[in-house]
Amino acid sequence: MTSADLLDALREWATLLARLRQFFDERGLLEVQTPLARAYAVTDPYQRCFSVIDPANEGGVAGYLQPSPESAMKQLLAAGSGSIYQICKAFRAGESGANHRTEFTLLEWYRVGYDHRQLMDEVAELVNELLGPLPVERITWRESFVRYADIDPVVAEPEALNARLPDSMRITTPDAREESQRRELLDRLLVSRIEPNLGQNCMTFLYDYPAGQAALARVRAESWPVASRFELYIDGLEIANGFHELKDAAEQRQRFEHDNRQRQREGNVEVALDEPLLSCLNRLPDCAGVALGVDRLMKISTGADSLVAGSPP
Repeated sequence: MTSADLLDALREWATLLARLRQFFDERGLLEVQTPLARAYAVTDPYQRCFSVIDPANEGGVAGYLQPSPESAMKQLLAAGSGSIYQICKAFRAGESGANHRTEFTLLEWYRVGYDHRQLMDEVAELVNELLGPLPVERITWRESFVRYADIDPVVAEPEALNARLPDSMRITTPDAREESQRRELLDRLLVSRIEPNLGQNCMTFLYDYPAGQAALARVRAESWPVASRFELYIDGLEIANGFHELKDAAEQRQRFEHDNRQRQREGNVEVALDEPLLSCLNRLPDCAGVALGVDRLMKISTGADSLVAGSPP
């Protein structure tokens, strides 16, 4: 990247950040800042947090760089902040490539009184203001597998899921008893057969995920248990991930403990539960929240081949 290219990228970046703040300021959301490092990592078995080492304390771990400001922002919501947003750096260990960085810029916001469907509408408004008008498609997670992989992921056996994968992505011996393996098969199908079809000349909202992928979202009992969660795709790339937020501390504790059991089964270190988050959930107002990757949005806006080219280093 030449100096001129770098300056152009910096100007585009500054313009994008200004437009994001204008969008939320016009809607009355309060901008907040929360710590980048906290005492708690995340329990999610598929994420790893960077440790912050304190050289003044014999090299002990002083905290963890956060993959999202979610916990701290929910504590503000529980304290009565009202609808809030934040533009911040976030960190995920072990992620690099054209669409991934270990350090990236995240836009996260919470709307008091919204559910995930209302928040999808607002996400679409934001994207249209930044990228120009795009048609909006909404499809459930289950419907996407039926449409693009010709299989019902809710009832299909692991062997059938495995058979739909490209040869290079198949698991040698699928085992119906292994919950984590079933999740792996579904994730591989999503990546190989479904995601490339999403957000083509439109923005696609994939919503109503399986209850087992709820994370911090509410679960509804319909024809099958579904998480009130969505992801936004543009050009086959995931841009945002949103929830109708769970406010049940006991349920969230069970999910965290389940994550740790899975970590243990896979030989990974268990993570201390985020007690400050758990202690505030029962006081959380009814709200929906979403995290949007600003680097990825910049990549799409500029037509860059990678995140490195689409935003400043």
